[in-house]
Amino acid sequence: MYELRGVTKRYTRGKEAVVALDSVDLAIADGDRLVIQGPTGGGKSTLLQMLGALDRPTAGEVTLDGTDLAKLSEAKLTKVRSENIGFVFQSFNLIPTLTAQENVETALVPLGIKGKDRRERAAEALKSVGLGERLGHLPSEMSGGQQQRVAIARALVKEPKVLLADEPTGNLDESMRDEIMDVLERMWKELGLTFIMVTHDSSIAKKAPRVATIRKGRITVKENAGA
Repeated sequence: MYELRGVTKRYTRGKEAVVALDSVDLAIADGDRLVIQGPTGGGKSTLLQMLGALDRPTAGEVTLDGTDLAKLSEAKLTKVRSENIGFVFQSFNLIPTLTAQENVETALVPLGIKGKDRRERAAEALKSVGLGERLGHLPSEMSGGQQQRVAIARALVKEPKVLLADEPTGNLDESMRDEIMDVLERMWKELGLTFIMVTHDSSIAKKAPRVATIRKGRITVKENAGA
C-alpha cells in the first residue's frame, strides 16, 4: 500500500536548516499495524503528515497504492484524504457546538452524502464504538474517553483504507487508554484497516506487530515476535 523511497523533509527555522526526515525508506502493506516511536522532535509527526497527505517531502517519493502523493494537486490530495484516510488526534478535535452524531457526519459532507444516509451512517459508526446512547450529546457532556470514541467513529464512518492516529491515548488515564486501544484494535481487525499510530507509550508499542523508531530523521523498523 505505502512505499516511501528516500523521503527527506527539510524546514528552515530562521537561518537554521532542520532535517525532520532523512532519506527514509519504508514499506507498509495493506492491513499492517505499525507503531511509530521516538524522541520529541525526531520526525514522528512529520512522517505521519507525509502518510496522511498533509505535507510533501523535500525529496523522495511517498506512494499510496502506486500513486505518488507528492505529485498530486492540492485538490486531488484533499480527495485522497477525504476518501481513503481517517485521522485520530490526541486532542479529539471535535466541534464543541455539534452533537456526537453531527461531529461524525462532518466526515461525510466532503463525500457528498446527504440527509438520511449521512445520519444513518453516523449513528451506526457511533454504535460500533459503544456510543449508541450518546448520539445527541455535546462533547462537553462526555468524558475524554467518550470524546475519543466519537473521534474514532468520525475517522471510520467514511470507510477509509488507512487509519492514522497521533497519540490517541495521550490525554487519557490508564483505564481509558486501554479501552480506546481495545476499540482501535477491534476496528483494525474487523475493517481490515492499515493502522499506523504514533505513541510515546511503550506498553502500547510492545503489543504492535511492527514498531518504527525515528531518531534525528532516520528510521529503523523491528518486528515484535508474538505480538
